[in-house]
Amino acid sequence: MRDPLKAFEEVGREARGEIVRLTMGPFRPYLVTHPDHVRHVLKTSQPNYVREGMFWDPLVPLLGGGILSDGETWQESRRIVQPLFTTKYVNSLAERMADIIAEQIDVTVRPGEPFDIVKGVAQIVHPTIVRLFFGDKISAEDIARLIPAYDTAVTATSMRLVLPFVPRSVPLPGDRAFRRSIETIDDVVYPRVREGRLRLDDDRDIVAALCRARRDDIGEAGDRRIRDDLVAMHGASTETSATALTWMWVALDANPDLAARVYEEIDDVVGTDPIRPAHLPGLRYLGMFLSELLRLYPPGWILPRKALRTETIGAVTVEAGSTVMLSPYLTHRLEEFWDRPLVFDPERFAPENAQRRHRYAYFPFLGGPHQCLGQHLFMLEALLLVGGILSRFRPVLKTSGPVLPRLASSLRPNRDVQMTLVERGRA
Repeated sequence: MRDPLKAFEEVGREARGEIVRLTMGPFRPYLVTHPDHVRHVLKTSQPNYVREGMFWDPLVPLLGGGILSDGETWQESRRIVQPLFTTKYVNSLAERMADIIAEQIDVTVRPGEPFDIVKGVAQIVHPTIVRLFFGDKISAEDIARLIPAYDTAVTATSMRLVLPFVPRSVPLPGDRAFRRSIETIDDVVYPRVREGRLRLDDDRDIVAALCRARRDDIGEAGDRRIRDDLVAMHGASTETSATALTWMWVALDANPDLAARVYEEIDDVVGTDPIRPAHLPGLRYLGMFLSELLRLYPPGWILPRKALRTETIGAVTVEAGSTVMLSPYLTHRLEEFWDRPLVFDPERFAPENAQRRHRYAYFPFLGGPHQCLGQHLFMLEALLLVGGILSRFRPVLKTSGPVLPRLASSLRPNRDVQMTLVERGRA
């Protein structure tokens, strides 16, 4: 309870890839970290390990029964949503995304003034995704309401992560704030869904695309299906990007030699011009840096699954109804698969090194049938955002002391992180 994340890290290190059973009061999940075992859960025997149970049930009011659920409803949502995340479709959004990110950097960044990294990055990421999803029909006021609502929805459930055996009928700290955040999200999303129903063939945003795909799902139940997919996609897209890119500035500050290579590449490729999608293929080292960032700081650090039937993983019998806990955070630190695993080294992701790695030694975007659809969207947004800031500014971190992860649904810093962005020519 004092430091749950540190406790998980110590167990993962001691287990060295072996399956262990954790004792968390009456809750005794299996911790699975070896890449072979991860592959079994995510791919080989994936239908047996579903997103249900004590960890997932509290999130149902937020995520609903769509793309982040399981079973038939998930399959239907995946079929409908997948075309919206193909490389071709995402690339068609690239110019629009570049424009929005540039606008948000202008609005958010004040050169030489303190910049709260967690809030500042969210204030760039959230409006970008919201405007891509909802088009121009959503107001700045509604965007401003969604940002803290999603933030609260992610952090307010942290107590239930460490006390998953407590029934939902028993109130815990954060429950009330979680319910209020859902009310806010619904107040913003449902009117956009109803508008989208009326403009099926007029708009090209993602709301309209979902409404067209579900034109036969009528009434409140149909609105709910669209709402669930939209909220889940939006939440996953913004939370992954905002959380990962918060750690970007911590990593740059902690690794000045590597940061110098990032700055040099951006200077050479982008120069003083506004960053555009055409620049991105040249940002090779920045892409490697971001991949290493996701290795050490994967936003989805813990991924619970419920076993539907008893079966064996490795030499261990996993009982039906048990919770299996996967953790990219722990697997990405296994010494058997990563040389000097705690050292930040982007060269691990040089193209010539990719073939040496076990496919499931690195899974920030999961794998198998549930592999995240948004990984190309994330990388596009991350390159545009980081490249857009660093082509104009140099970051100076102002936080004293180590910045460590803390327990939440995603991997967030344990303290406020401040920096100053200095205009590049004056750095």
